[in-house]
Amino acid sequence: MAEPAGGRPVTVSDVQQLVRRKDEIEAQIKACYELLEGQKGVGMHEPLVDAEGFPRADIDVYQVRTARHNIICLQNDHKALMKQVEEALHKLHAREKEKHAKDEAEAVAEAMRQSQSLPQAFAKVNAVSPGSPASVSGLQVDDEIVEFGSVNANNFQNLQNIATVVQHSEGRPLSVTVIRGGRRVHVGLTPKRWAGKGLLG
Repeated sequence: MAEPAGGRPVTVSDVQQLVRRKDEIEAQIKACYELLEGQKGVGMHEPLVDAEGFPRADIDVYQVRTARHNIICLQNDHKALMKQVEEALHKLHAREKEKHAKDEAEAVAEAMRQSQSLPQAFAKVNAVSPGSPASVSGLQVDDEIVEFGSVNANNFQNLQNIATVVQHSEGRPLSVTVIRGGRRVHVGLTPKRWAGKGLLG
């Protein structure tokens, strides 16, 4: 079997088909050898004539000749087929490698797009007190803050901006957006008095 029609890429089923054909040929070769064995163990090279040059009477000369001819043809087919199997496997592996490289490149490109589309952070959470409003809202250490109520990277000057927003929003939920692990996360935070210091903790 040559290259699949239309020059389409080799598939696993093409290879399986080639291997099945190889198995069939091997079975046919084996059957021919068994036939030769049945003819008084005549192999591929024993003479088919007796000492006087007459065809041997103890074997079916025609059958032996046919079997020998078939074995030679089948062995040639087998050799050609093995070459095809090898080539097909090479192509298959090369394509798998190519596909893997392409998938990796796409994943990297996607990660780049994600990081480019993330907004600019203006502060980072370096501590969250257990039981505090910040802890209850789900804020975590190392979260990078990109929006805190009305404050964002464009209008943020210093931490006093956040303190002002917190004082004005006591008891009211604030929308907070952070970047966590390279992804944007929204947190609902309600500044209020608690056992610890401040309204956030």
